[in-house]
Parts: sequence; structure tokens; C-alpha cells
Amino acid sequence: MPWHYLARSMRGYPVRPPESGIARRKSIWERIHLDPWLLGLLLVLMGSGLIVLYSASGQSIDAVIAQSVRFCIALVVMVIIAQFSPSTFLRFAPLAYGIGVAMLVAVDVFGDVGMGAKRWLVIPGVIRFQPSEMMKLAAPLMVAAYLNRCELPPRLRDILVCGVIIGVPVVLTAIQPDLGTSLLVASAALIVVLLAGLSWRLIGFITALGAAGVPVLWMNMHNYQRQRVLTFLNPESDPLGSGWNIIQSTTAIGSGGLWGKGWLQGTQSQLEFLPERHTDFIIAVLGEEFGLVGMLVLLCLYLLIVSRGVWMASAAQDTFGRLVAGSIILTFFIYVFVNMGMVSGILPVVGVPLPLVSFGGTSSVTLLAGFGILMSIHAHRRLLSR
Repeated sequence: MPWHYLARSMRGYPVRPPESGIARRKSIWERIHLDPWLLGLLLVLMGSGLIVLYSASGQSIDAVIAQSVRFCIALVVMVIIAQFSPSTFLRFAPLAYGIGVAMLVAVDVFGDVGMGAKRWLVIPGVIRFQPSEMMKLAAPLMVAAYLNRCELPPRLRDILVCGVIIGVPVVLTAIQPDLGTSLLVASAALIVVLLAGLSWRLIGFITALGAAGVPVLWMNMHNYQRQRVLTFLNPESDPLGSGWNIIQSTTAIGSGGLWGKGWLQGTQSQLEFLPERHTDFIIAVLGEEFGLVGMLVLLCLYLLIVSRGVWMASAAQDTFGRLVAGSIILTFFIYVFVNMGMVSGILPVVGVPLPLVSFGGTSSVTLLAGFGILMSIHAHRRLLSR
């Protein structure tokens, strides 16, 4: 490589070396637009999740098979989505957002009720899915598509428009009621706004506005949602009622010690003291059976995925790609942080599953669809010379 190209690369400029007349042969991963490192980490995470799920589900092979089928479907969706260019996502973002909002309205009208909430749409004999999961991708895509046409950093007018875009699905999700998912939808979309660049003045204004809205939110929360917050502050106030979940989860994690009690040997989980042990509280099962070491291994796996995703997002070379990629990987980090926080007692219980470990179909498809978009953005990047 000529010296002036090497000097430019050392200064951090992406350069394209002079054509040598010999075309570099693309690897299989480049041809199918997948990142082998990220894919490998995701497969390891899903495999680990199936091992923990077998124990958490009471050694039910049916649950493991059902989850495996869902993972396979999610992987197919990820591969298909990765084949589309970022310009396709930009063009169809308004359509995806509109369909998502329409389905949220449909849930309110004739959705299926489960566990006291109306959150699902059901096609009898075909599928049962949660449209609010779709908005975790559709909302940030729509916000990024809007900001892509604006001058950055965004002005107050643009932020207000983004607030409306975010507010519609958040309100429709919150009234189901599903406060946890509504907060995640809001977080995913707000990350796009933050990544677009905000002045400290606007950040202070938005923070003050959010703080002022807390009393309004509290007054409009359902009784069980208020009780969750109060239980978070003092779980021992109702140890056999609202405090049961967090007390049992922290007991399970603490009893695991350093190395754990062994796979399938957890008493809190196997004797069914631990509630929702195959969904929201599955990491308590892991902590009891594999101990602190097992939890640290899982945490390192998540950190490797996030680190790889952040690196891929930083390599994006257009505004839309950077905003969407950054939102996808940082939202994934928020899922992990919120789940671990609520199970360990440092956050209120809001019903957020542990990504690709907890039992669930719609959330797995949504997560891997997001990683498909991330891989597409990375695969379609171009090296630009300055």
C-alpha cells in the first residue's frame, strides 16, 4: 500500500486502496450479509438459554422444543431481513409504523385477554402474537427516518414531532395495560433522538418535563402497578403477597453462592417457590444452579454481544444507519439491565424477559429481526475516501 494511503489510514480515515486488477473474492458471510462473530455469540446465548429453560420449565422437553422452533423461526427472519438494504428500511419505516399502530388499535378493540391484560391478537389455529413487540422496532425506525430528513442536531420543533411519533404507540401500549413494554418502546425511540445529538439545554428541558410528568403517571397507574413500585421500595412489607416474587428471586440467587447448587438441583425453582421462573425470573434459576460464576459468564456473553453491536453501529456511514443501529444495540442492553435489575431487587418488577433466554416467541423474533437490521446496515456500508 502506498505511503500516503497508510498515513491516511493511521489518522483514522477510511480509505480504499488503489485497484490492483484482482477482485477480492467475497466470503460466504459477506454474500449472505451476516456477521459471523455476532451470529456465533447469539447462537451460544440461545443454546445456553435452552439449557436453563429445561430446568426452569420443570424439565419439560416440550418447552425446550417449542422454544427451539421459535428460535429457528427468529433466525430465518433475521437472515431474510439482513438481505434488504438500509434504504429499504428507510422507505418502508412509515408503513411499518402505521401497521403497528393499527394493530395496537385492533388489540384495544378485539384483542385476546390474558392474565388481566389485553395485549395479544389471535388468528385461531395459526398464531398468537403481541403487536406491541413490533413497535420496539417500528417506532425507532420511524423516528430515525424522520430525523434523517432534518438538520442535525434536531431543533425543538423536530423533537416535538418525534415526541408525537413516540407518544402514540406508548399510550396505546400503556392502556392495555403493559407499562413495561410501553417504557421499552419509549426507550428504543428516545435513544434515536439522543444519538441524533441534543444540546444540554434541551436535555435539561426534557428531563424537567419528564420529572413533572411523574405525578401524572402515578395517578394514572393501575393499583397493581403502584404496588410494584411500593414493593420495590420495601418488599418485606407484604412478603406473602406483592413482595413474594422479589423475595424468592433474591433468595434463589443468594443461595446459589459462588458455584451454584448444580444443574436441575435448585430448590427454589424445582420446588416451585420461584414464580414465573421460565420467563421473567429465569436468571434467578441460573443464579441458584450455576452460582455467581454462571451469572458472570452470562453477563460477559451479553457484554460481548453489545460490544460487537456497538462496533458495528459505529462503522455505519450514514445518519439513518447510525441512528437505527445504535438504537437497536443500546435497547438490547437496556433489556438485559432492566431484567437483571428487577430480579435482583434494584429496579421495580415491570415484566421484561431476559433476551433470548426467557421463554417467549414474539420477543425472540423481534430481537433477532433487530439484529438482522443491524447486520444489514453493517454489510451495506461503503468505505469512503476523504
